Amino acid sequence: MAATCDVCGKGPGFGHNISHSHRRTKRRWNPNIQRVKALVGDAGVTPKRLNVCTSCLKAGKVKR
Repeated sequence: MAATCDVCGKGPGFGHNISHSHRRTKRRWNPNIQRVKALVGDAGVTPKRLNVCTSCLKAGKVKR
């Protein structure tokens, strides 16, 4: 599953793990994506499965 939100488009952030000896290895921070059944469409009556981040769920941007 792609780590992108279908509502806001939030994706993973990239950076480095830095050890105590300051060696760097690549890493990524994935957003907290949940697969929810949401009501979409013009009238908001068509149920569809969406990948939504938890910040969009908490903000009420998705009608479940």
